[in-house]
Amino acid sequence: MSYTVADVKKLREETGAGMLDCKKALEEAKGDFKAAKEVVRKRGLAIAEKKADRETKEGYIASYVHATNKVAAMVEILCETDFVARNEEFQRMAKDVAMHVTAMNSESIEELLKEPFIKDPSITIEELVKGVSGKTGEKLLVNKLIRFEVGQE
Repeated sequence: MSYTVADVKKLREETGAGMLDCKKALEEAKGDFKAAKEVVRKRGLAIAEKKADRETKEGYIASYVHATNKVAAMVEILCETDFVARNEEFQRMAKDVAMHVTAMNSESIEELLKEPFIKDPSITIEELVKGVSGKTGEKLLVNKLIRFEVGQE
């Protein structure tokens, strides 16, 4: 099976990976778009693993308040540079993690990282964070979480 320039472009748009990485993934997957997407995801996770010992001094605090205004959460996700802290995809991921904490009542970071992501149960929160880490090229760390619910202590 072959692939087109449009396939490379679509894979890049969906994954955020570089053009060359997308082309290599499509070659490796013999043109199978779904398999190529998985190749890109796995490469991103491997890149994130290599960054585990880097220092994180910057970050972003994201919040989510449920439509009922009776439950909310805040998460602090650290990164290496303020450039990534201002990145739209990084901030969107942080807000998704806050929404997940609100919905799932995650009590610890360890528990949170192992949970299937509510928007895409095929990945865990840890894989979500590592996926963005692979795209940004920086170590990302879920550092704090807090959940509020009306009437709860």
